[in-house]
Amino acid sequence: MADPRDPRPLTGEPLSLDLLNTRWAGTPVNDLLTDLDGYRTWLASNCLAGRCPADQQGLDAVRATRDALQSLLDDAAAGRPADPRALNAILARGRLRHSLTPDGPEQRVEVDGEQWLAAWLAADNYLELLGRGAHRIKACAHPNCILHFFDTSQNGRRRWCSMAVCGNRAKAARHYEKATR
Repeated sequence: MADPRDPRPLTGEPLSLDLLNTRWAGTPVNDLLTDLDGYRTWLASNCLAGRCPADQQGLDAVRATRDALQSLLDDAAAGRPADPRALNAILARGRLRHSLTPDGPEQRVEVDGEQWLAAWLAADNYLELLGRGAHRIKACAHPNCILHFFDTSQNGRRRWCSMAVCGNRAKAARHYEKATR
């Protein structure tokens, strides 16, 4: 559940896309991760506040992950081959350790330092989303929106980050255009 202090117009997407959505449309572009307070809000909105320290090193790691993810999505949108080196460098900072406990199988994330935990989890989540269908990772179709979402609709035809916001703006613009002809 999103932190009530979270000012972003779209929250609750999978972790990697929620990280991308820490930037949203505005002039200049809004950015939740400009300071440690915004980073704390993002951690809280993703139930990571108790697991990840809200320090400058963690913020820097998360920003690097956001930049790597954005670069991959920009490459895909432009039809360019993806350059995975930046994301792979972040993924190299951690690993998932599997073990069997008396209570059953267990998975535990191990990272090079606690500042990498949130960044690594977001990078790992991106791989999970790719495995579920890269075509379902989408940018909002509204020309003034820079948000991303994971399309979970049955037919995979969702176009808007939010029908209530961007979808209605597009409908209103089409209606206005028809009315003024």
